[in-house]
Amino acid sequence: MPDPETELTLRSDVTVRLVKSSANDADVVWAARVSTAGEDSLDELEKDPERSGGLINYLMRDRHGSPFEHNSMTFFVQAPIFVFREFMRHRIGFSYNEESGRYKELEPVFYVPGGDRKLVQEGRPGKYKMVEGTPEQHWLVLDTMAKAYRDAYEAYQEMLAEGVAREVARSVLPVGLFSSMYVTCNARSLMHFLGLRTTHPDAKVPSFPQREIEMVAEQMEAAWAEKMPITYAAFNKNGRVAP
Repeated sequence: MPDPETELTLRSDVTVRLVKSSANDADVVWAARVSTAGEDSLDELEKDPERSGGLINYLMRDRHGSPFEHNSMTFFVQAPIFVFREFMRHRIGFSYNEESGRYKELEPVFYVPGGDRKLVQEGRPGKYKMVEGTPEQHWLVLDTMAKAYRDAYEAYQEMLAEGVAREVARSVLPVGLFSSMYVTCNARSLMHFLGLRTTHPDAKVPSFPQREIEMVAEQMEAAWAEKMPITYAAFNKNGRVAP
């Protein structure tokens, strides 16, 4: 039988760590220079990319995208499953490996919205805005989620205790369960992701992401900005449209 004292962990945050990268602004420069310099473009490998900020901005402005693909960043992400279901719609230039509910017992870590999370949708689908909920609504959400999570996890544990396979028992667990994955991308694919999954005053094309995936995107953006500051500045200067 499941342990009735099993403690749930309720989180309102997400985890994003840049665990491996080969990414800097010089990668864009030498990839672009080969068009006109051929083998001489190898000289750019040792040069300061600051001197080529104008080239990077030109490539971004005129949407010459391929030079932004010659780099790599791998992130470790922990977030609710519903975030990963949105995330994995980004298929071009992304690679994923996610924690498996078939091969390991899943931990009782679940998502609840933080106090600043807007709870109420006003308007019709495709044309709505999110507004603050009342304190009573916020308490209702937290209490209802916690009860549902506990019931679901106890059912999961009960099936495991009776010998039911993990791949079957996991079916009762909700999308608010936290999962973890590695995601690898390049600057071009990340810019496309950021253009859709963040709101920003410099964006030419407005986007309306769900807040939880935006939380992931904001942390990925901050890590990328440190690695490729000239490229990042050009992205913002040109309306945050992926080249």
